[in-house]
Amino acid sequence: MTQTTQDMDLTGKLLIAMPGMGDPRFAHSVVLLCAHSPDGAMGLIINKPTSDLRLRDLLEQLSIAPTGQTRNLPVHFGGPVEHGRGFVLHDRGYQSTLTSLEVNDDFAMTATLDILEDLARGSGPDRALLALGYAGWGPGQLESELAQNGWLTCNADISLVFDTANSAKWEAALTCLGISPLMLSSDAGRA
Repeated sequence: MTQTTQDMDLTGKLLIAMPGMGDPRFAHSVVLLCAHSPDGAMGLIINKPTSDLRLRDLLEQLSIAPTGQTRNLPVHFGGPVEHGRGFVLHDRGYQSTLTSLEVNDDFAMTATLDILEDLARGSGPDRALLALGYAGWGPGQLESELAQNGWLTCNADISLVFDTANSAKWEAALTCLGISPLMLSSDAGRA
């Protein structure tokens, strides 16, 4: 029995934007899907850091005092939904005292203030990616975009997500599939 787009679960997978993506906010994006069900999908763009916002800036805005142990991580554009809401994608070695969403065996996501307080003290997760906003899809919307070849999917490798330079993540994700970006065209052909 083959799996249809209606019953697949892509939670914990990467979405790789195809060239020619109609929405410029997603051009060359790599999205880690944090949740996917028949009710919709939610993910974070992992390769688009903001140009002017870092963890210390967020801490200052939230009146959280950084310590000498605070890493000054970049803040990413997580997606076009709820720009003012923050999320931290992190390794599973950290668990929020309030709540963390377990994405899969490698990743979790926390959206509560305690993780920022822990990061300020240097006691947060070993690997973390901060994001403002998220990418969201309603029921059937992502499946439709996949059927129209708007996205490719691949397994999420923890080193690609946290260790690869943001500017190289799109190409690295394609390489995981054995695809060279030079082979992709933004023009779809019709027979």
